[in-house]
Amino acid sequence: MNRDEKNKGKVVVITGAAGVLCGVIAEDFAARGARVALLDIDEAALAKIEKRLSGKGFTVKGYAASVLDKAALEEVRRRVENDLGICDILVNGAGGNNPAATTGEEFFDAKNNGEVKSFFDLTEAGVDFVFNLNFKGAFLTTQIFARSMAARGGGNILNISSMNAYTPLTKIPAYSAAKAAVSNFTEWLAVYFAGAGVRVNAIAPGFFATNQNKALLYNADGGLTERSAKILRNTPMNRFGKPEELLGAVRFLTDDASSGFVTGVVLPIDGGFKAYSGV
Repeated sequence: MNRDEKNKGKVVVITGAAGVLCGVIAEDFAARGARVALLDIDEAALAKIEKRLSGKGFTVKGYAASVLDKAALEEVRRRVENDLGICDILVNGAGGNNPAATTGEEFFDAKNNGEVKSFFDLTEAGVDFVFNLNFKGAFLTTQIFARSMAARGGGNILNISSMNAYTPLTKIPAYSAAKAAVSNFTEWLAVYFAGAGVRVNAIAPGFFATNQNKALLYNADGGLTERSAKILRNTPMNRFGKPEELLGAVRFLTDDASSGFVTGVVLPIDGGFKAYSGV
């Protein structure tokens, strides 16, 4: 392998593993010698990434399950331990937004005649789905996989927060609130598990350009959408991130030799977005 095998023998469980960012994280762990359990609800996408990584000679195995189904997660944990071993590193990467929890405009307009979705049109089911997927999914998965870590006296949990946790973006109140909860939960868990030898940290990605969100960032002619142009104006590095630019932070936070005294940290990876006031 052309990378160091610092994670050789480690068992890494990653939820949302079929997504672009977590897929890159999964490949990096596998390439450095870890045995990686890929968890995702999308069976077709899961099979695709499992086949691709296995084809490179990496030790990976896919498990289809919803992070909101505790019984299914418990069954996955048993299978992972039987197939790969007890989890050493848990990456809570499952998450996302939904149109049912998204407003059509950034600001309230009293003259809106109902043609544009307002805050008052957001559905309870949509908000529940987004909040549960991002926060409750991390909560339940941690309950299932951290038990063995705590009993053994060691392990790492890495949550995926967001820039929304610091300053909520317009239009997506449920997603922003959920990611703020993830950051808060990260700190709570870090304190709770400190005496058990389990470190808990998070990364907070800014804006990354992937095939998955290309249509949201660029117009059909290749130019920036109005929203993505605003993003770049507020990102001092004046570009979108690349998925592989998450890896240094992930490696650092999940490596006991490098960050053994680091817990409860939420690390922005955002090109300076959080630091910039706009003036």
